[in-house]
Amino acid sequence: MGKGPGLYSDIGKRARDLLYRDYQTDHKFAITTYSPTGVAITSSGLKKGDLFLADVNTQLKNKNVTTDIKVDTNSNLLATVTVDEAAPGLKTILSFRIPDHSSAKLEVQYLHDYAGISTSLGLTANPIVNFSGVVGTNLLSLGTDVSFDTKVGAITKCNAGLSFTNTDLIASLNLNDKGDSLSASYYHIVSPLTMTAVGAEVTHSFSTNENTISVGTQHQLDPLTTVKARVNNLGKANALIQHEWRPKSLFTISGEVDTKAVDKSAKFGLALALKP
Repeated sequence: MGKGPGLYSDIGKRARDLLYRDYQTDHKFAITTYSPTGVAITSSGLKKGDLFLADVNTQLKNKNVTTDIKVDTNSNLLATVTVDEAAPGLKTILSFRIPDHSSAKLEVQYLHDYAGISTSLGLTANPIVNFSGVVGTNLLSLGTDVSFDTKVGAITKCNAGLSFTNTDLIASLNLNDKGDSLSASYYHIVSPLTMTAVGAEVTHSFSTNENTISVGTQHQLDPLTTVKARVNNLGKANALIQHEWRPKSLFTISGEVDTKAVDKSAKFGLALALKP
């Protein structure tokens, strides 16, 4: 558990990871290799139906500067330069995509014992400015996330969040979509020894008066094998099993069944991540 409240994106993150992380119905693989100079090269592919997408990511670390360059099958290049701890608690991230020159963005993050701030600015003539801030402690924090489009002179995003963290429980409340959507999430560690946890998320849309409820759990069968399951009120049930057959090399099988349409075939996903 960290000393400060973290960033706005950390509010409700443990529940989101439990409920949604690693679930998929596609086939995905990633292979990482390291050159003698320490450059990490990750080749990944994704088979989505009849479509196959691939990319190659090269990562170079030099002291506190990390440079990532990713090239995909459409010859798009995404470069990200991260400078960590240029000053205590400060991180600077510069990213841009080629050929989309308008995508250049500068982000500055600052973490303090009682605050977490993230500000990003598009490097264009009429940029989109994003600000998120959290104040509090690692037990109780309150934050907001706002985006302003200078081209149209209007706020395009306005969210707020509240998080409460106990020894084995994390609860959060988020007001999103300029007040149209309210989400509450809950994450509870049942057994630290087996990493058994349960979580839930309830989202209410005021404009449609609809509720979405997701409930999930995870459990470690052994130190290298984890199983997870999730179900929502729309009748979708998901399950996965993930095995770490060597350090940081993961094999994951996941499936999805629509319990309201059992005549339809179940969907299965496969993910393989290999690291030396």
